[in-house]
Amino acid sequence: MKKLLLGAVVLVAGLFSTANAQIQEGNWMVGSSLLSSNFGLNTGAGYDIALQPKAAYFIKDNVALGGYVNLGISKVTKGSPTRFDYGVGALGRYYISPGEAGVDNLLNHGRWFFEGNLGVGGSSVENGNSTTGLDFGVGPGYSYFITPNIGIEGLVKYVGQSGFGNEGLNSNITFNVGFSIYLPSGQAKRIANEAK
Repeated sequence: MKKLLLGAVVLVAGLFSTANAQIQEGNWMVGSSLLSSNFGLNTGAGYDIALQPKAAYFIKDNVALGGYVNLGISKVTKGSPTRFDYGVGALGRYYISPGEAGVDNLLNHGRWFFEGNLGVGGSSVENGNSTTGLDFGVGPGYSYFITPNIGIEGLVKYVGQSGFGNEGLNSNITFNVGFSIYLPSGQAKRIANEAK
């Protein structure tokens, strides 16, 4: 009973710690983009349903490196062919400190960031073009912390795939909505040990 009570106190303290603690060296970020809309640069724009899980480790304050997986299905209009997107690779994030480069944080409960990714991926359109090769993207985002350890995120990103197939380069500008959970390294180790 004492262990359970102590665990609950540690969890509550972690969730309501200071707002800057979540992006400090040694912490983890895990999350996913869930909804995406794209503004087609090569083809028509449309709405996507995509699952884009990502995880990153803060190698120093405000700088996180990690990986991502991208799985998505999209359709421009009813009756149009279905498109399947996939990818896996490395990502990096840099969070802007309040006042840095003249940027203030919205309502003091969030952080602006830049995200970039590089990996292997592709897309396949039903009875149409396909691309497999280099998967890349870069863009700004904002994480609004509904608690000090949970952020709702918006990300505008230029994404592309360049490689082999019927279509050599495929690129879009996307707007993604998702969430991230920020775990202090002690909490992450405890969760991993409990999962064993």
